[in-house]
Amino acid sequence: MHKKKGDRLLPYALLLPAGVLMAALVFYPVAVTFTYSLKEMKLTAPQNTHFIGMENYAAILKSQEFWYAFQNTAFLLVLVAGLTTVFGLLVSLVLNSDTKLSGLLTAAAILPWAMPPIVNGIIWRFVFHSGYGFMNKLLMLLGIVDKPIEWLASRWLLLTVAGIVAAWRSIPLCAIVCLSGLRTIPGELYEAARLDGCGRWNSFRHITLPLSRPFVLIGLTSASITAVNLFDELAALSGYSDLGKNLLIQNYLTTFSFLNYGRGSALTYLIMLICAALGVFYLRSMNREQEENE
Repeated sequence: MHKKKGDRLLPYALLLPAGVLMAALVFYPVAVTFTYSLKEMKLTAPQNTHFIGMENYAAILKSQEFWYAFQNTAFLLVLVAGLTTVFGLLVSLVLNSDTKLSGLLTAAAILPWAMPPIVNGIIWRFVFHSGYGFMNKLLMLLGIVDKPIEWLASRWLLLTVAGIVAAWRSIPLCAIVCLSGLRTIPGELYEAARLDGCGRWNSFRHITLPLSRPFVLIGLTSASITAVNLFDELAALSGYSDLGKNLLIQNYLTTFSFLNYGRGSALTYLIMLICAALGVFYLRSMNREQEENE
């Protein structure tokens, strides 16, 4: 039976509103931003706007500020991705246990992810405050340190704190994704492994970890993009200081403080390319995992 013409067009008609919104709010701004990145465009000298090609990109890649911010971003990426992967999987294993408190624990685990990033950063700034922060009070009470630690006054300590804060917000999503993966693993596999004398560690290493790897990669992708685009928490911890400046804060200062829209747009595209490269890498890794399992 042939479908009526109206039936064939119905799916496209239903997708049309979403397509219009995507074109207006995503594709058009992306295209306009790219045209800005090819221009000398400063709001402090609007009469001097002209086409300069790839000079903005070349100037960014030659600047020491970019590579300083890139190093900070790379450090945050490794730290956030590592903490999110390890603790996200551990939390999912706890949530996967069949107890009366499972629902309550799941709801509690989601809270950090649901909290606004700027509020998250402000809370943790009080925790790591050098004078009256909870962390210094705890360490001094336990006798681990003799005087307060200036957590936010050192480059690498500041970045470590920012990475912990970002990971604390990313872990719940990774845990929920991993939990959904754990619940798809057939219980017969663990039963067969138990009958063969396989302990908990070997069951985790040979069954849980391989079968949950695609879900871990999804959480890792989200955490990596969060680390590259970390802004609110870092701004709440240190303001816009040069000490812990990452690529996104560098982009914000270039565009909205120095009003250099051309160079800021070029930096936006470089950040987008980094995120795209991470996404492609994780997707290829996920496809490779699926091909090996098949």
